[in-house]
Amino acid sequence: MQIVAGDGFSGWHALNDTIMGGRSSGQCRVTSRGLLLEAEVVAEGGGFVSCRSPLFSPPLDLSGFGTLNLDLVGDGRRYKLAVACADRLGGLTELIPGGLRWVFEFSTTSGPCSVQIPLKELRPSVRAKPLSTLPLGLPVPSFDPGRVTRLQVLHSRFGDDGGANPGFRAGPLELEILAIHALP
Repeated sequence: MQIVAGDGFSGWHALNDTIMGGRSSGQCRVTSRGLLLEAEVVAEGGGFVSCRSPLFSPPLDLSGFGTLNLDLVGDGRRYKLAVACADRLGGLTELIPGGLRWVFEFSTTSGPCSVQIPLKELRPSVRAKPLSTLPLGLPVPSFDPGRVTRLQVLHSRFGDDGGANPGFRAGPLELEILAIHALP
């Protein structure tokens, strides 16, 4: 199932480390081929740039699928896909600063590449920190592929384990996302 491709990325926008005092700058631009993330990444004070989708309303139902496939024109860096889901806790997880996200790291090659992201390998995270419990000791809800509310592609100095991203590079960045598909 095609989630988005070509000029269908309308409404995606940049979210960069400036929201937390960083100095990276990035923009997302829709082209006839897809979504182009162009940025200048600054490691100090934050160290991330991203493009994220608008909220899916109603939520995107991926319950019949096992993998997301991203068709990209990469730059050799390591990125993360972050997936937001509507929880069955009355929106409790969105009250956490930064929100609960389900993340997966992936590497790109320089030039055209495809990346497969198994939904079962997404890991809960808040602001680049792995999460084992919610505030007040509540258990982390299970990932719900039937209630996906947003997708985000990030280049961050932090990996999905909270440690350093070995594929992080400060400086100019360019990533083109041609399409995102859900596969069985």
